Amino acid sequence: MTVTIGRRELLVALGGAAAAWPLGARAQQPAMPVIGFLSSRSPGESAGLVAAFRQGLGEDLSRDRT
Repeated sequence: MTVTIGRRELLVALGGAAAAWPLGARAQQPAMPVIGFLSSRSPGESAGLVAAFRQGLGEDLSRDRT
């Protein structure tokens, strides 16, 4: 059984694949995790906590696990 495809069908298929190519490539990239700090205090009152929070984000916690 021979399957024939016309020129227009071939061009439509190739055009659709070319248009979908960037979407597939972007979908495979890992998402960036978002970490936030929520407080009901004013920024001045939370300054010490925010500083400690940011310092903790910079530490390597993998060595502390047993």
